[in-house]
Amino acid sequence: MNLKPLLASLLLTIICTTATAQQQRPWEKFLDELTASDDGDIEVSEEMFDVLSDLEDNPIDINHATRDELSRIPFLTAQQIEDIEAYIYQYHGMKSIGELSLIESLDPIRRQMLQYFITIQNDDGKAKFPKLKDIAKQGRSEVLATMKIPFYTRKGDRDGYLGPKYRHSVRYTFNVGSFIKFGLQGSQDAGEPLFASGNGKGYDYYSYYLVLRRLGRIKTLALGQYKLRLGMGLVMNNDFGFGKMMTLSSLGRSTNSVRAHSSRSQANYMQGAAATVTLTKGLELTGFFSYRGIDATLNEDGTIATIQKSGYHRTKAEMVRKNNAHETATGGNLHWQGGGFHVGVTGVYAHLDRELCPNTKQEYRRYYPAGSNFWNASVDYGYVNSRISFSGETATGNSHGIATINALSFIASNSVSLMLLQRYYGYKYSSLFSQSYSDGGHIQNENGIYFGITWKACENLNIMAYTDYAYFSKPRYQAMEASHSWDNAITATLTLKKWTVLGRYRIRIRQKDNSKKTGLTDDITQRGRLSVGYGGDTWLLRMQGDVAYNGYKDNSYGWMTSLTGGCKVWRLRLVGTFGYFDTDDYASRIYSYERGPLYSFSFPAYYGRGIRYALFVRGDITKDLMLICKCGISDYFDRDHISSGLQQIDGSSQTDLELQLRWKF
Repeated sequence: MNLKPLLASLLLTIICTTATAQQQRPWEKFLDELTASDDGDIEVSEEMFDVLSDLEDNPIDINHATRDELSRIPFLTAQQIEDIEAYIYQYHGMKSIGELSLIESLDPIRRQMLQYFITIQNDDGKAKFPKLKDIAKQGRSEVLATMKIPFYTRKGDRDGYLGPKYRHSVRYTFNVGSFIKFGLQGSQDAGEPLFASGNGKGYDYYSYYLVLRRLGRIKTLALGQYKLRLGMGLVMNNDFGFGKMMTLSSLGRSTNSVRAHSSRSQANYMQGAAATVTLTKGLELTGFFSYRGIDATLNEDGTIATIQKSGYHRTKAEMVRKNNAHETATGGNLHWQGGGFHVGVTGVYAHLDRELCPNTKQEYRRYYPAGSNFWNASVDYGYVNSRISFSGETATGNSHGIATINALSFIASNSVSLMLLQRYYGYKYSSLFSQSYSDGGHIQNENGIYFGITWKACENLNIMAYTDYAYFSKPRYQAMEASHSWDNAITATLTLKKWTVLGRYRIRIRQKDNSKKTGLTDDITQRGRLSVGYGGDTWLLRMQGDVAYNGYKDNSYGWMTSLTGGCKVWRLRLVGTFGYFDTDDYASRIYSYERGPLYSFSFPAYYGRGIRYALFVRGDITKDLMLICKCGISDYFDRDHISSGLQQIDGSSQTDLELQLRWKF
């Protein structure tokens, strides 16, 4: 059956007969705008998307929330968390969502966002951890099954991949308010074997977790697979990091957090146990232990050349790498907070059962971590009040290198906030679990300064801008000598009742090797976006134009125009997207957000010349049963095949169907 005519007809009907509909998850647009400027950092976007999706399904009771619980909302700044707590204390709680407008530090965007992740309970007593006999009665279960069906065949599907071409997963979660979260998940990437070829237990990847919160002195207890962030991430952070615009939005907030690893990602998580315990008022201890298998590419002598984080096990070579090394890690953080000040001490020890021996003959890998045993220690510190927020962390380790990051934010007025962030990551510093703000993507070999401003120019106009300069004293990938980069961006958002107009411009200059590799030359990338959207209670429409330019070895230009329309009819939600793109090559690629199933983030890159059209349909069959269907088609006009290697499709068109079924009980 040819789906293209049917899809095109449905899509044109929706676009021609609708103006635009209120999205099921309005916060997705906000996340898109904050992450789109980071050139499609999909891993960061997916992790944050998973956090926000979970918070929406299990909102926080703001009247009884602790500072730790409010810190789970990633887009709140430290000042805003303090102001919310102060308001709740002074006025003995909120009676309605509208009271958020009385908290001056909350700008209109965050006020609108926050209502999707909080609930207001006006009871007199603070909710307590449920008794064992009440857990089953108060708990809610959810089963989520997802499948992606490709209507094409890759080269690897015919010869090379060990399993079928369908990607699918099954996920079960059990929640009791914010107190208990339990989950099991099995997932399979396209091409991976099922009940065969090394996956005799069925799915290629299983995840499981149990998280308890507010259990007496135990603030958080995680068993199984979990994410951990301590301080500002110089020593330990396998949770999501913040991109440049999101860093400005959160004003460089520092926090400790332990949460469930509930995404399909097979990398960057811990496995074992972690807990945060209140010792005395203002003093907390977070400790963890983890033991897990990791994928690795091995040298001829059995040592580790590189640690793999893709999670793919589609071919015999990829299957050989599956869990062929093991990682043990333990450590913790002692944290004190009082009078607006906070200080913490972190220590982490890690052991690999195979020695890590990267190819240091490559100059940019010369200072990569090596060995079997690793330790890191740091001090994090800060101060916050209604106007000023300062946070920082300084770390070292067995590599004898130093890393430090320090962020200062200042709310100059009700309309202007400023942020200054400095970081110095010595070329000798290394940590297996670090993730923090950086331009080069590594907490090593970088010295930089970032300045950002958020300006509410008038009631309806909000402007965010930053400039970021970084210097790399040693060679790095595609730069054989010391180099620098300079990144600048500005975003303006105008809101007029149900209309939203957004404009964004970014220019990034990075030094790279020239074509003859005799010196450095500038790699200049410029991106621009203009979008106009209308959102009502039933209809939605958004028109968007993107342009890109890259000047490196050659000049490359690209542009894309897209139209999104949708409506809500009875128990159906429909969203259609149509886009045309034309770029010279991959260097001028265009990133564009696309609506997907629950807990799924789609932010593809388009390059070449072609069209993209998709139809998303959600049907709420009952209040507890939901079905999502999404069909997307990419047609290319400039090629007779798509991709290369085992991923190659012998044709100029690519059609995917995604199905998702959710049952709550």
